[in-house]
Amino acid sequence: MRTQKLGSVKKRRPCPETAAAAPAAAFRLLETYANLAKKGEHLLGNLLDGTPPRQWAHYPEADAIDQSGGYQWFYHSHSPADREVTSEHGHIHLFARKPLWGRRLRLGSEGAFAMLCGNPQENPETRHLVGLGFDAKGIPISLFTVNSWVTGDLMLGADLTLELLQSINLNTGHADIDTVIESVVRLCAPELQELLRRRDEVLRRHQGPDKLFDQSLELLSEVHIDLDKKLATVAIM
Repeated sequence: MRTQKLGSVKKRRPCPETAAAAPAAAFRLLETYANLAKKGEHLLGNLLDGTPPRQWAHYPEADAIDQSGGYQWFYHSHSPADREVTSEHGHIHLFARKPLWGRRLRLGSEGAFAMLCGNPQENPETRHLVGLGFDAKGIPISLFTVNSWVTGDLMLGADLTLELLQSINLNTGHADIDTVIESVVRLCAPELQELLRRRDEVLRRHQGPDKLFDQSLELLSEVHIDLDKKLATVAIM
């Protein structure tokens, strides 16, 4: 993914429910990695079958589908030449499936976001929520958003995206990865707010009717995360 400079965005104060979820998310995250360390396992070991990932391949091949039908994700990595200066090993793309948002596109906020995006007429089955970058140790190091041509679907407005992320409950058969995804999005609620505000700012500045399919616009926003610092902050609360 290519990193670009983005303007600062005014942060919103987390709601009490979001703030209360952070300690529980921190505990689950630490517990997951502690259990993996005891077993001498890597977070992505089973997913990759113990072999280096093939560039651009989806893991799992047909995506990890939540049993409730609400979410799906896949892991993949780009070529070293495409990463530029980064410690990213690969990343997860997380999506919401139509049952979660199909009837909610009539919301005023979704209408405004569709207008911001140029009122696309496509009707995909998924909406891309966020990307999570991982280092070689299997530790999340970034959150990012990409333009719609990258994932082949569309996005949702910031408010609905945040709501779907904060209420996420995954059951894809990849329990440790599901827990890490859930924990990170709950632990990093302020970063996600900033990420989506930056995304919308970039979309607002970009001119042209087909901005979602302009291949010169790939990475919309990115926030680097330091989980050690984040966990220390949560522990002090």
